[in-house]
Amino acid sequence: MAHGSQREQHLTQDLPLPQISRDNAEFYAAAARGELRFQRCTPCRRFRHYPRPACPYCLSRDFTWELSSGRGTVYTWTIVRGPTLPAFQDKLPYNVVDVLLDEGVHFQSEVLDCAPEEIHAGMPVEAVFVPVTDEITLVKFRRQA
Repeated sequence: MAHGSQREQHLTQDLPLPQISRDNAEFYAAAARGELRFQRCTPCRRFRHYPRPACPYCLSRDFTWELSSGRGTVYTWTIVRGPTLPAFQDKLPYNVVDVLLDEGVHFQSEVLDCAPEEIHAGMPVEAVFVPVTDEITLVKFRRQA
């Protein structure tokens, strides 16, 4: 897992950004360190994403933040060609992917440096980290080498 380049940082300027909350603060703190961490329920041991106070499977409020491999495969995707919100207009066309991570978590993001026609189900990807502000580092993906 690597930190994003200057080019990747430019791609995210002036876009709407996530809001830090009590539930996701540790997720974004880990991303800023170059780590992908997910909540893992203590009783049932299932990983979950998006971060939330209770397990959607067993409703327990006991969890830990555990390190992910950051590796997975494209489960499904779409190519956005427009129309779109004005903040995303300069990115057209761009991809939105659902990555199934090795831990069983689905994560929606983008595959960087990949032509739209090259994205396919089962494509192996790994997380990269794109710092946007002092508080927000976005998790994107790149094809595995």
